[in-house]
Amino acid sequence: MRPGKYLEGLRQCLDEIGRQENALEKAAGTIFSAYRQGHQVFVMGNGGSATTASHCALGFEKQSSVPGKPRLKCKSLTDSLALISAWANDEDYSSVFVEQLKNHLEKGDVVIAFSASGSSPNLLKAFEYARDNGGATIAFTGCDGGKLRNLADQCLSLSCRDYGQIEDAHLAISHILSEMLKEKIESV
Repeated sequence: MRPGKYLEGLRQCLDEIGRQENALEKAAGTIFSAYRQGHQVFVMGNGGSATTASHCALGFEKQSSVPGKPRLKCKSLTDSLALISAWANDEDYSSVFVEQLKNHLEKGDVVIAFSASGSSPNLLKAFEYARDNGGATIAFTGCDGGKLRNLADQCLSLSCRDYGQIEDAHLAISHILSEMLKEKIESV
């Protein structure tokens, strides 16, 4: 693919995010509400989206922190290779996130998934568990949302089907949300 063609597809993704500003506001509001109540946020994804989840957790914990204010508690469920490989080996790969949530999720926590396809079984299973146990779920997807679209409390879905462009756009979403959260935390 020529660079210009890739960048044009990425611009279309970014424009699509801009047209869904209300979805970003709603997601930031849900996360901020959890923050105000002392709840935590869990972020997950597979492949390139796993690194987006790690980067998002970093932004939520560091970039959105405000001196003198409590910090947002956020954990990326993609960061422990030992734990992921143990669950994948002893159970199956569809359990790698839900089993971590079983250790940590409390009612009122927020679970976020980044997924290009929106159909990864391990994300679906984790969202079902979160929903059944009082957690709020937010999905950021491509490919028009996949199965996560209907399972999530909130979903910002891109129509794009190019995984690279979707993942680039999702990284922008994580930065936007970090900045939005910082502004909200500064205001209290």
